[in-house]
Amino acid sequence: VTVHDAGTLLHPRLVDGQILGSFAHGLGPALLEQTVHDEEGNLLTGSFMDYLCATSTEVPGLRILHRCTPSPFTPLGAKGLGEGNTMSAPAALANAVCDALGIDDLDLPLTAPRIWEALAAGAGEVAG
Repeated sequence: VTVHDAGTLLHPRLVDGQILGSFAHGLGPALLEQTVHDEEGNLLTGSFMDYLCATSTEVPGLRILHRCTPSPFTPLGAKGLGEGNTMSAPAALANAVCDALGIDDLDLPLTAPRIWEALAAGAGEVAG
């Protein structure tokens, strides 16, 4: 679930598309995207075969809710909303995983090996 205040919604489907797109854009660094270098500093993830980006198959269904408070500063009451979830999605996912594992932090992306290592290290008690 995500809630946004874009003021007056001039075109609701486009607004939802922007919100969903920014969520997908934030999901990538949270779960998939990672730059890897070798010992000499050479980039090993320089192609889309090696550098994973979120696609439509990785993006879960998202319930979008709107809080429509018209802006007093624009003629139609609209507000900007383009990249709202780009920053909040990784933070929310990381906080949820850390809370579930009982740890303070975990590097992004939240890959299965990183989560497994945190569990194996016994860094915290898994929330139940």
